[in-house]
Amino acid sequence: MSQIKIFGIKEQLQPVRNRLSDTIHQCIVDVLHLPIGKRAHRFLYLEKEDFFFPEDRTEQYTIIEITMIAGRKTETKKRLIQELFYRIEAEVGIRKMDLEICIYESPACNWGFRGMNGDEIQLDYTIGV
Repeated sequence: MSQIKIFGIKEQLQPVRNRLSDTIHQCIVDVLHLPIGKRAHRFLYLEKEDFFFPEDRTEQYTIIEITMIAGRKTETKKRLIQELFYRIEAEVGIRKMDLEICIYESPACNWGFRGMNGDEIQLDYTIGV
């Protein structure tokens, strides 16, 4: 299980939303081995005046927060971050310098979906990759 939030300036993010979502999702599927139908992305559009970012970034500056059930190996998470940097720049055109990515992990017992606690559900994919 994973949920993804993407933050950026509205005028920059809206035109690339679908392509960015597709690229992020394909990275998640390829690296974490989630089923193709497990997409949960939320785009949070900010007005330019409401989004402060470092001076050495452009208006394409985008923050990606990935929340997922804990249990992936460190090398898997690092590979995911690198794939996101590479593919987003290549396929969407957002420079690596304009991307910040953070992975948040939470124990399965802290999740609730399909009417159950996450640690009681039989998933159709492996967490410990």
